[in-house]
Amino acid sequence: MSKREKKMGKIIAFSNQKGGVGKTTTCVNLSAYLASKGYKCLLVDLDPQGNATSGLGFAKSDVKNSVYNVMIDDVPIADAVYKTCVDGLDLLPSSIDLAGAEVELVYIKDREHVLKKVLDSARESYDFITVDCPPSLGLLTINALAAADSALIPIQSEYYALEGLSQLMNTIRLVVKHLNPTLKIEGVVLTMNDNRAIISRQISAEIKKFFGKSVFETVIPRNIRLAEAPSHGVPIMLHDTRCSGAKAYLAFTDEFLERQPKKTKAAAKQA
Repeated sequence: MSKREKKMGKIIAFSNQKGGVGKTTTCVNLSAYLASKGYKCLLVDLDPQGNATSGLGFAKSDVKNSVYNVMIDDVPIADAVYKTCVDGLDLLPSSIDLAGAEVELVYIKDREHVLKKVLDSARESYDFITVDCPPSLGLLTINALAAADSALIPIQSEYYALEGLSQLMNTIRLVVKHLNPTLKIEGVVLTMNDNRAIISRQISAEIKKFFGKSVFETVIPRNIRLAEAPSHGVPIMLHDTRCSGAKAYLAFTDEFLERQPKKTKAAAKQA
């Protein structure tokens, strides 16, 4: 492959400052299904809670180098990336030290772009780099949005999910204005949906009215098997491929790929 043809992996930040909306579940399972389709993926666990790390079978206490060491201690990213149980999916894990990174970043020059410098060095090795952001709008999330090409927003189909949405959109607008003018909204995915509940249908309609065509057609249902998978340290595709949650994330992955430029969709065939 010539220098001109080198791939430049797309960086996607999964962001919502409200916790418990299926953000990590969506990040892990989209990444896994993309890898299963032949795309080389890196999942960056930027959440101090480390749920994506444990959800892929790694104990935070056993991680030698993490995203914290790469950002704060200048450890090369290659020394902190782990192979996962899914062929083609790598992990840059979280660790307990990441909880203090927000404070330490304050004293670093150009602190909003620390993650961008790290991930730009890895772009040529991956088709997609997915970043699981913390459930907050602090410096770690700002770093993710400043580094990303796009933001993907999982929203739970419940009333409280609408609260704070304007704050998230305002943060994205500020990042576009001051830090990352090319940042786009990748889309909005409705998660943990119970279509039998009237309130779920009403909230879904409100979200679609607010975001328009940015909302993915695929809706992720509430599903016990989805909730179980992280405790086994695997994505849903390795836990139960026949459940409604697995079918939904597979359909979501296909819809996500349909929205990508043709050159991106062709990358797996060329790899």
